[in-house]
Amino acid sequence: MSNLQKFIQQTYQKGIAECSNEELYIALLNYTKLASAQKPVNTGKKKLYYISAEFLIGKLLSNNLINLGLYDNVKKELADAGKDLIEVEEVELEPSLGNGGLGRLAACFLDSIATLGLNGDGVGLNYHFGLFQQVLKNNEQTTIPNFWLTEQNWLVKSSRSYQVPFANFTLTSTLYDIDVPGYKTATKNRLRLFDLDSVDASIIEDGIDFDKTDIARNLTLFLYPDDSNKQGELLRIFQQYFMVSNGAQLILDEAIEKGSNLHDLADYAVVQINDTHPSMVIPELIRLLTARGIELDEAISIVRSMTAYTNHTILAEALEKWPLEFLEEVVPQLVPIIKELDKRVKAEYADPAVQIIDEHNRVHMAHLDIHYGYSVNGVAALHTEILKNSELKAFYDIYPEKFNNKTNGITFRRWLMHANPRLSNYIDSLIGRDWHHDASHLEELLEVSSKADVKAELEKIKAHNKRKLARHLKEHQGVEINPNSIFDIQIKRLHEYKRQQMNALYVIHKYLDIKAGNIPARPITVFFGGKAAPAYTIAQDIIHLILCLSEVIANDPEVSPYLQVVMVENYNVTAASFLIAAGDISEQISLASKEASGTGNMKFMLNGALTLGTMDGANVEIAELVGQDNIYIFGEDSETVIDLYAKEAYKSSEFYARQTIKPLVDFIVSDAVLAVGKKERLERLYNELIHKDWFMTLLDLEDYIETKERMFKDYEDRDVWLEKVLINIAKAGFFSADRTIAQYNDEIWHLNA
Repeated sequence: MSNLQKFIQQTYQKGIAECSNEELYIALLNYTKLASAQKPVNTGKKKLYYISAEFLIGKLLSNNLINLGLYDNVKKELADAGKDLIEVEEVELEPSLGNGGLGRLAACFLDSIATLGLNGDGVGLNYHFGLFQQVLKNNEQTTIPNFWLTEQNWLVKSSRSYQVPFANFTLTSTLYDIDVPGYKTATKNRLRLFDLDSVDASIIEDGIDFDKTDIARNLTLFLYPDDSNKQGELLRIFQQYFMVSNGAQLILDEAIEKGSNLHDLADYAVVQINDTHPSMVIPELIRLLTARGIELDEAISIVRSMTAYTNHTILAEALEKWPLEFLEEVVPQLVPIIKELDKRVKAEYADPAVQIIDEHNRVHMAHLDIHYGYSVNGVAALHTEILKNSELKAFYDIYPEKFNNKTNGITFRRWLMHANPRLSNYIDSLIGRDWHHDASHLEELLEVSSKADVKAELEKIKAHNKRKLARHLKEHQGVEINPNSIFDIQIKRLHEYKRQQMNALYVIHKYLDIKAGNIPARPITVFFGGKAAPAYTIAQDIIHLILCLSEVIANDPEVSPYLQVVMVENYNVTAASFLIAAGDISEQISLASKEASGTGNMKFMLNGALTLGTMDGANVEIAELVGQDNIYIFGEDSETVIDLYAKEAYKSSEFYARQTIKPLVDFIVSDAVLAVGKKERLERLYNELIHKDWFMTLLDLEDYIETKERMFKDYEDRDVWLEKVLINIAKAGFFSADRTIAQYNDEIWHLNA
């Protein structure tokens, strides 16, 4: 009897075959946790603390089984007993600890940090309900709490807790750990999540509304609570300070336990600030060091030598700025330190653009990070150049030595081995398994002897994954799709700069084209997935349009056999694993100069989809790797776009007047769409596109339509298309998070020095 069989027998007094999937999931969760618990925690002298508001880790059972080297045996033992590991995994609820690319990246990074044997933990908050669960109802997004914390879960309660002081009260935290085993490594790291025992879900009212003033009961309920009013903004400050104060106290305690006298803290700890949400860790560390007897000047010097900042955005509005009075209301103990840091900057630099506290008494968190950290990195080559030459140029002129690029990456364990096992196993059969540890070996696929056989197998694998996605959507959403259609997929957070509205206008173009008698060579299924922030009205209007178009097309017998629109409800990591493995076309259509990197583009590329995109973010590096013949690029370049903004030269009304564009935009408020939609929402979006269109949808629309039509035509030459697919898979190795993390360590963290 195997260890697993013994474990299940001891747990339930019966064999695997007699257990339900629910029983097997609980048993496997505990079996996996036990196997992980037997691995020692990494104990290198210098430790990384990766502080992030989000860690979108996804379901962990299969991921951890893969990393622990148990997956194949467990899958076989279940199969021998008539059980399916995939069905067992369906029982698992996805941890609601993140939202989009920022959180997914952080999760990939933790996996790679552990896999490379580096001493580094993630630090964040244990959100009970995440962002929200998206429910599509009456052609609109509605929201309910996203429950995931069942009695049996991956969290391990720690004995550590800290006192976190706020203006009018002090809260006591509880630390929970989730083990992060590396891929077949001897040691593990952890994701450290702080929580409050007093958090109370009973204060949630309709949807995700709750009393935002009752901090002791609401602090870790939701990720990114609605900040459209003052109470919401204050709650975000409470959350951020709770995260960084706990993290800072943990850093000091662990350093002291390893022998630090705090004067040498930078020899024991390095902090990576992931976006601006954790920025208050800088004044908090200074506060704690001075409270322990270190002089202010030295405390500032210590913190400056141990904190690094990753910038994830080019959008100025996404760089957090908190009113100083709000900080005084929540964390008054930090305000004198922030003022002192600002005073030192102003004494040295007169330029208002680099000051921490501006003329409106707002605290610029990114400015704090740049002045009082030692490294500032962008997340794609183009992004970093835009930061240096445009958005953060004033800082680059002061600190050129601080700026560096770290192009994002993804973990191939999750996004190929787990998400697409048929492709993963086929690659193993062609080139061996060296790519599991060094993804650059994927280039060996270009040297296989019989490309015809490889292309035929890639065709079969894609068809299998399409059927798998079709089953998943039928079971989970009641939607039936044609697995023999082209799968055209755009999955990402709803935001105007990502331009889901442009894809919707293409759908209108295709609908009208089919109505005019132009039948496509093959049916097309257009997938959207993503959530809109509760306060982001236009993003919700875009979802409404997409859902209305889906209904109009489905009810039109002239069009529905050839075109379908699917909005995937409550898009998350699990849904992504089905969609990415099945996709033919990867929509990466953000306005050039606005997407920092993207990581979905990398996942689709790895799984054999071709990119339809602008020269934005990491699309630029994908294009350089695969060559212009193996990617579909359209639209204006970043320099042109930046110049249009600078000169205020873009007028959407002029593009709307074009005869190719006007009918598409007008269709938004046509009788057909109004019959299934809400007039207020549709008219607001219609007017936004004509009179503002801040992210220049109409600028690139004609080129987008033309390029997409060419892509559909090219799809019909299967030999040429599959050649492009093979090249994309083979060239994807650069985008391994292992490569990214190795660069972070070599150039920023120096953990093994």
